[in-house]
Amino acid sequence: MATSNFESIRARAVWRTCLAPAFRTALACSIVGVATLFGPECFKTQVAFPAFSYVTVILVVTNATLGDTLRSCWLAIYATIEGVCPAILSLWLIGPARLTASTTATAVALSAFVVVLPENTHLIAKRIALGQLVIVYVIAYINGGQTKPVMHPVHVAASTAVGVVACVLALLLPYPNLACCEVKEKSRLFVENAAERINLFVKAFSAEDNTSALALISQAKSLVINGPKLLQAIKSKQESMKWERFPFKFLRPYGENPGEKFQEIQAPLRGMEIALENSSPFPVSILNTELKDGLEKLGDHISKQIKNMSLDESATVPESNAHDAEKFLQTLQTLQPTKKDLPSLFFLFCLKLLLNKQISPLSAKQEEYIGSNKQIDHHQEGFMRKLWNKLAITINSRRFMAAFKCSLSLGLSILLGSIYSKENGFWAGLPVAISLAATREATFKVANVKAQGTVLGTVYGVLGCFVFERFVQIRFLSLLPWFIVSSFLSRSRMYGQAGGISAVIGAVLILGRQGFGPPSEFGIARITETFIGLSCSIMVEILFNPTRASTLVKIQLSNTFKTLHQCIDSITFSSSNKNNLEEIHKNLKFHVNELGKFIAEAEAEPNFWFLPFSSGCYGKVMESLSKMMDYVLFGSQALRFLQQHSTSSVDWNNLDNDLMLYKDLIGTSTKCYAEVSLVKSLAILDKEFEKKKLPIDLELGKSSSYNIRASSSEEGILNSYLQHSNELADFIVNVDGNKSDEKLKGQLVLSLSALGFCMESLVKETKETEKAIKEIVQWENPSCHVNLYDIACKVRALANTETNLNE
Repeated sequence: MATSNFESIRARAVWRTCLAPAFRTALACSIVGVATLFGPECFKTQVAFPAFSYVTVILVVTNATLGDTLRSCWLAIYATIEGVCPAILSLWLIGPARLTASTTATAVALSAFVVVLPENTHLIAKRIALGQLVIVYVIAYINGGQTKPVMHPVHVAASTAVGVVACVLALLLPYPNLACCEVKEKSRLFVENAAERINLFVKAFSAEDNTSALALISQAKSLVINGPKLLQAIKSKQESMKWERFPFKFLRPYGENPGEKFQEIQAPLRGMEIALENSSPFPVSILNTELKDGLEKLGDHISKQIKNMSLDESATVPESNAHDAEKFLQTLQTLQPTKKDLPSLFFLFCLKLLLNKQISPLSAKQEEYIGSNKQIDHHQEGFMRKLWNKLAITINSRRFMAAFKCSLSLGLSILLGSIYSKENGFWAGLPVAISLAATREATFKVANVKAQGTVLGTVYGVLGCFVFERFVQIRFLSLLPWFIVSSFLSRSRMYGQAGGISAVIGAVLILGRQGFGPPSEFGIARITETFIGLSCSIMVEILFNPTRASTLVKIQLSNTFKTLHQCIDSITFSSSNKNNLEEIHKNLKFHVNELGKFIAEAEAEPNFWFLPFSSGCYGKVMESLSKMMDYVLFGSQALRFLQQHSTSSVDWNNLDNDLMLYKDLIGTSTKCYAEVSLVKSLAILDKEFEKKKLPIDLELGKSSSYNIRASSSEEGILNSYLQHSNELADFIVNVDGNKSDEKLKGQLVLSLSALGFCMESLVKETKETEKAIKEIVQWENPSCHVNLYDIACKVRALANTETNLNE
């Protein structure tokens, strides 16, 4: 019964989520339809391209709030200045009568290159400008000498303006769809979600048996999935809220997006989840009566603290409650942690972070601290300047290639589309123009869903015209159910946003049009021209970006392991290395996110004659890397606390030596994985190795015994680390002769245990990664025996030989 109720609630939520944007889209298109179909003749004369008004509506209003639409007004003005204004000058200089298919395609391609090249121009502005260019030049080519060089582009700008105004009205009626209201609602849901997760996690941690603990953890799973989604939705509205703040001054209390503040909650909750996954069996051994009572008070205090969080004020729970809740730390000062206690202490460490909310990797205070303590010598500063210059060149070349590919694909689309059908040639270029992507996409998949969406929408439009053949004036109403269907298509895994938008445009351009001839002929012409445009995009992408996503995954995986190796190597008690660890962790997060994007693209990539992509194995690697990234983050937080309580008299050498042993275990593997990940064929590698008759370095060969050494040395390293941790905690507390600071020692025990747990978990995930990497190499080389460390030795030997030859 409970499951049925949950499903009904979820179904209603999905319907509400889809119906709201569908209604706004329908209203905006209806405004355009009424204005362009039933408006006065003078108005319809100025808005000569209602089809582009509909396209503008779909580009702007899809999943938008009022703030997004207000921003889009400015973007449309900017796009018009960038697209229409130069076109007026070009048409006046060239003369519409002298335009041919080739000159039109060239003019569009050159203009598109100028539009796409700038780095900071918003994607919506680029899409609108490109669409305007297609309409201006191709329609001028179709009409020839009858085209007015000034008024024709002005009519395109007017059509764009009608679409944008319709979007603003649709977002205002019947009541404003404000981003701040969405953020407020999502914030309330996130706060409730976070508070409930904390309660469930604390109850699971305090459970008396495994059955109760697992039941509570399972109950929290759905909340764990929804939390990050809500947080992402809150962050995505940050820019929109800024645009709403100016015209609506009464919204100023909600002018700040709480996404960053909530991120400080999300990360420790993830840590608590990890701790419970590694805690067994229940009940927890360290949980005595006093600690259990303190834990319940602390959990209750943090839940109230989070529930009191709002958009305009911070938590206002009395400090006395916080002081009472923290008393449990005093019970930890007598604890001598063992290996099985580390997950439990890591759980308490994350709970303590929640109390202080200091988990954000680079908060404003930390950035200020880093800035005030940054000391770089001239040599290092010179290196950073060289690195930045090199990066700037890379960015410029990347932007140049993106602009060149867009201009070439758009030019080819218009050229071939105009050759096929002069009257409908712009339908080949328009899909390419309005579907410009900000980043690399799964080319074949996106083209496929766009084609399918266009066909679905066009067929629906033709059927709608047939059903309402006698009621031409009201056939526009048949679009209303299609907006709902397309909204669901946009959220589906099969079609996504690209397919959903194509489906909407396909139907709107048929049912909201006049003067294009019979609907069936127009529909077939549109489908054909769309196919020409998408084919040109695919061809250009293959010619200028021939590297498959599966190959990019291997390259990115190697880069990620190299960055992870740097991260692990930077974990040290030396305070001078603190800022470096923060920056490298930020770089690691970037590489892991990029790897996830490439894996998703490779999964959607067709195999053709290539070896199928091993998505399961790469998924395991991605999961392990994500966990390792979390462990590095929490480890750096523990280090920060320890460094804050460090004095010149504290000797970190023993613990640094223990960390060095851990880093040797992990670093040997990550360096090996980075080298092995780039190997395409073991047969070719062996052939090259035999051809050059290279000996394997005995020092490098020692790494092949890693698995044998690791299992026997991990236990000894951990025991040594725990012993030195206890000694150091006693020393720091007693260094000033203050033996009564039990709270400080409890905090030291938590931080040192959390660091030990993170290092131990990093070793564990390294082993899991090794299994996945071995599966990948075996999948790509089914007839070869796979030994990762022997492969790495051969790769290193060949690399050293090439280096010596180059020297």
